[in-house]
Amino acid sequence: MAKIIGGITTSHVPAIGRAIAKGLQQDPYWKPFFDAYVPVQKWVAESKPDVVVVIYNDHGLNFFLDKMPTFAVGAAAEYRNADEGWGIPTMPPFQGDAALSWQLIESLVEDEFDLTTCQEMKVDHAFTLPMALLWPDQSWPVRVIPVCINTVQDPLPTARRCWKLGEAIGRAVAKWETDERVLILGTGGLSHQLDGERAGFINKDFDLKFMDSMVHDPQWATQFTTRELVEHTGTQGVELLMWLATRAALGAKVHELHRNYHIPISNTASGLMVLETGG
Repeated sequence: MAKIIGGITTSHVPAIGRAIAKGLQQDPYWKPFFDAYVPVQKWVAESKPDVVVVIYNDHGLNFFLDKMPTFAVGAAAEYRNADEGWGIPTMPPFQGDAALSWQLIESLVEDEFDLTTCQEMKVDHAFTLPMALLWPDQSWPVRVIPVCINTVQDPLPTARRCWKLGEAIGRAVAKWETDERVLILGTGGLSHQLDGERAGFINKDFDLKFMDSMVHDPQWATQFTTRELVEHTGTQGVELLMWLATRAALGAKVHELHRNYHIPISNTASGLMVLETGG
C-alpha cells in the first residue's frame, strides 16, 4: 500500500522566484531564507518520494474570480506554468499521474467532497516555487498531484473543513494499491497582508503558536472562523489553510525534523516545517 512519508509546509512568495532567477541565494537579504532549505533538500533526497501531493492556492493563472472552485484536483498527465506577470521564468513541466489522481478524486467524492476535477491544469508560483526550493536543479524526480484550495474569494472553506479535507487525502492515499512513497507539500503564508489599511501586517506571535500547534495540538487553528483568521494573520495569511490540510493528511503523530521562521520576505512571514509521519 502507498505510504505518506511526511509533510513539508512552506511559503511561496513570488519574490522567491526572482531571487532564484537572479542567483541571490547568498545575498544578505535572502541567505537566511535559502539556507533553511538545505537540510530539507537533503531529507527529500534521502527519503526519495515517488509522488508529491501539492496543496496550494491558485492566484489567477488557472482559476479567476469568475470561476473559483472551493477545492480542485488535477488529473492531468503533465502540468505546466506560465507567465503570471511577476517576472518569474517558467519552469520545466511537471509529470502527473492521472491514475492516482483519479483514485484520489474518487475517494474524496466518496467522502462527500464536491470537487472540480481538472484534466488540463496550469500551476502557478504557489506550486512551482516550493518545488524549486526542494529540487533546485528543477529536474523533478517525482510525479505530482495538485490539490487547490480557494483562499482568494469569499466564501472561503473553513479551517475545520480544510482539516477534514486533509484527513480524507490521508485516507485516500492509504487505499492506493501501490508501493508509492508520498510526500504532502502544503504551501502558503504565514501571516501577511498585501493591501488595504493593514498592508505589511505580520503577527509573529500567532505564527509561532500556529507552528507549535502543528506538532502538539494540530487542530488548534480549527477553532477560528475565517474572519478571525484574517484578523490574526492578514487577508493573505489565511493561506495557512493549506498547512492545516497538509498536517491532517499526516495522521495523529508526527516528528518535527526541521523548522524555520524568517521575517520579512517581501512583506510576508516566511515559515518552513518538515514533519515526518509516525513521530
